[in-house]
Amino acid sequence: MKYVVDVNGTRVTVDLDGATATIDGEPYEVALTLIDGTPVRLVRVGHEVHRVLARRGDARGRWLLDLDGTRFETEALDERLRTIRDLTAASETRSGPAPLVAPMPGLVVRVNVRVGDAVSAGQGLVVMEAMKMENELRASAPGIVLAVRAEAGTAVNKGAVLVELGPAEA
Repeated sequence: MKYVVDVNGTRVTVDLDGATATIDGEPYEVALTLIDGTPVRLVRVGHEVHRVLARRGDARGRWLLDLDGTRFETEALDERLRTIRDLTAASETRSGPAPLVAPMPGLVVRVNVRVGDAVSAGQGLVVMEAMKMENELRASAPGIVLAVRAEAGTAVNKGAVLVELGPAEA
């Protein structure tokens, strides 16, 4: 399973495959041992063993780690969720409705809107299938559908504009 991990503001890619962790392309033999009844874990990386105190953070994937006495704020998300979070964060900085873009390559299953439709924040606009899962893509803000670029049954690339939105009429 591949994860994108932010550690104190530095992003690394971690691919876990059994007893091997590949971190930014470099393979390491690893093992994790839980100490029952405590939040302490023993982490072996190669021949080194580290004591890690792990506490859940304030959001999914966020952790506060104490590694051998040094504190780290981390966020570990699988590739799919990291992509969705990055796209969501990018659209939150814009004013007005952002265009709906494909967060990953996939197949458009259903388009729920037409040009001229008024949409509300959180309304489902397009359903995509990616990685054998259906994902409903929603509007980030209220608006009016200016253009529908997606068509059911077609494959789209990551970042493809699916629906263009304009400001909601007052």
